[in-house]
Amino acid sequence: MKNIQIIDGAQNCVYDIFAATDKQFLLLFPRDTDIAFIDEIYAREDEKAVSAALTRMWTRPVRKSKAQGIHGILFYQLEEKKAYYPTRRDRDAVNPGGTRLR
Repeated sequence: MKNIQIIDGAQNCVYDIFAATDKQFLLLFPRDTDIAFIDEIYAREDEKAVSAALTRMWTRPVRKSKAQGIHGILFYQLEEKKAYYPTRRDRDAVNPGGTRLR
C-alpha cells in the first residue's frame, strides 16, 4: 500500500491521507511521478477505472500520526500549482521562474 495525500482548493481542506494499492497508485501516478492533478488523470485514463480506484481508496483513510510516509500528492482544483511541478515529481519542484525550490 502507498499513502496519497489529498490537497484541494477548498478553504476547509484538511489534507487527508488515503492508502492506495500498488495498482491504484500506478493508475494515478505513472512513470515515476509522485505529484498528480485530478483533471490530468481523467484526461489520460479511463474515467470508470479512475472513479473505481478512487472510490476504493476513499475507504482506506490513514491517520496522519500512523502514516509511514507519503508516496504521492493528489491535487484537486489548484491549477496554479502545476507550474511548480513541471515534471510531476516533488523532488523536481521549481519556482515559476525555473529556479529550484530546494
